[in-house]
Amino acid sequence: MSTQGFDFSEGKLIAGVDEVGRGPLVGTVMAAAVILDPARPIQGLADSKKLTAKRREQLYVEIKEKALAWCVASASVEEIDRLNILHATMLAMQRAVSGLPVEPEFVYVDGNRCPELPCPSEPVVKGDSKVAEISAASILAKVDRDREMELLDQQYPQYGFAKHKGYPTAAHFAALAEHGPLTEHRRSFRPVRDWLEQN
Repeated sequence: MSTQGFDFSEGKLIAGVDEVGRGPLVGTVMAAAVILDPARPIQGLADSKKLTAKRREQLYVEIKEKALAWCVASASVEEIDRLNILHATMLAMQRAVSGLPVEPEFVYVDGNRCPELPCPSEPVVKGDSKVAEISAASILAKVDRDREMELLDQQYPQYGFAKHKGYPTAAHFAALAEHGPLTEHRRSFRPVRDWLEQN
């Protein structure tokens, strides 16, 4: 896995950005931005979805220790419902980049589009398996969002958030049908909206 584009020998600061949580029916959408330190390489970076939870946790600690800069940010359920999930995702990405303590000179964004940023940027489809900085960002965002779901699971164990992480699974649909939506559910998402219209 290698960073495309800029040459680190020229002192360029490259950030990778990725998001987690566009698909779930509940909770925030999270984004992370990471600037890696070429002098402190991290072995085993990969798409967060392809790593075990244990390995993600290990890399999460290592990324925070070794990266030149990192930031995790989110957009709230209210913002998702008001703006729509795409615009809320772009907002979370903007917040992650602007929250970096070091300003990047170039940003690679996972996916096929970039938010408006104060520096040049480029989208990279499947970037979390191609660009180390994006991979690191995907790990930070994934771990933080999973932790959010585990906290929600402790509050509302009947929904099974620790298992499905808020995604639209059969178990989640069954819990929604039985218990109804929480304030943390995204009312603009069809399964939640349908329940509200029918009850």
